[in-house]
Amino acid sequence: MKINDRLKEILSLALRFGLSGLLLAYLFSKIDTHSMMATLKTADFKYIYLAAGMFLLIHVVLLLRWLLFIRALSLEIPVKTLVEYFFIGLFFNLFLPSSTGGDLVKVLGLCRYTDQKAKVVASVVLDRVCGFVAIVIVAFCSYGFGYGLLHDHTILIGIFVLALMCVILLTIFFNEKFFSFGSHLFARFPKIKDSLMSLHYNISLVKGRIPFVFLAFLLSCLSQSLLIIDFFFVSMALHQSISLIYFFIFVPIICVVSSLPSIGGLGVRDAGAAHLFAKIGVAEGVSVSLTLVNFIFMVIIGLIGGIVYVAHLSPRRVQHHQACSTSG
Repeated sequence: MKINDRLKEILSLALRFGLSGLLLAYLFSKIDTHSMMATLKTADFKYIYLAAGMFLLIHVVLLLRWLLFIRALSLEIPVKTLVEYFFIGLFFNLFLPSSTGGDLVKVLGLCRYTDQKAKVVASVVLDRVCGFVAIVIVAFCSYGFGYGLLHDHTILIGIFVLALMCVILLTIFFNEKFFSFGSHLFARFPKIKDSLMSLHYNISLVKGRIPFVFLAFLLSCLSQSLLIIDFFFVSMALHQSISLIYFFIFVPIICVVSSLPSIGGLGVRDAGAAHLFAKIGVAEGVSVSLTLVNFIFMVIIGLIGGIVYVAHLSPRRVQHHQACSTSG
């Protein structure tokens, strides 16, 4: 069984590296790399610093959003521990399947601090669903304002697909009959079925915590708006005159695309940006430069999480060795 699990991990890793590598190879085969490097070399670092500060602020907002759901579910875990695992999750996002890998690390880590494991999972699920709802709403509103500039029905279809996914997610997690029906598929696995129903009941707890949910939703919209402005600042650093409204339309879709299996969204995010910004005449090299600069920001934030992880791991190892010495 362990060999099979190990094989699955290797295949999953190969798939993510392969998809990212193939997409990047395809993109760079079509891009004038000399022009792209020239654009990056002449970047105005005043705007790069502004964009980097914006990127850090986004993660402060996302942390506050998650803490809100922790509070709404009455989870008693020290704030210091929650902050540590938030950044540790960002570190693991760099090489696990997009953001879901980091979420899994957060859940596994926090479950050591509480017996309310279903609530820990619920907090992460609610956090992600809230963020996704905000992405869809921001994209819809922005498309409404920018339709006169864009005149592209394929973008609207993409937003409708996102909206449909959003409705399905909300129905699955908040409709008891639907969730219960889905849980019956695991009737032969009572533990899994009970865990799923427990997850549903804990997610449903937020129905009575409307102020928390509303504030979390506002934070989601704020974080999405900050990311859009971050992209806009990067475009200004690269001396591009692109209207802000296009970033409000394209960036939410790029965010969803980047959640596909890859290494930190690398490759799929760049391909999505190149495809969308090409609709308004932006060269592929510029579009890829926008996403690569933001990927560098992501790596820097992730490395901060790596430092937190090492610092968090070291005391546990010392305690483990001390326990072994005592038992010996």
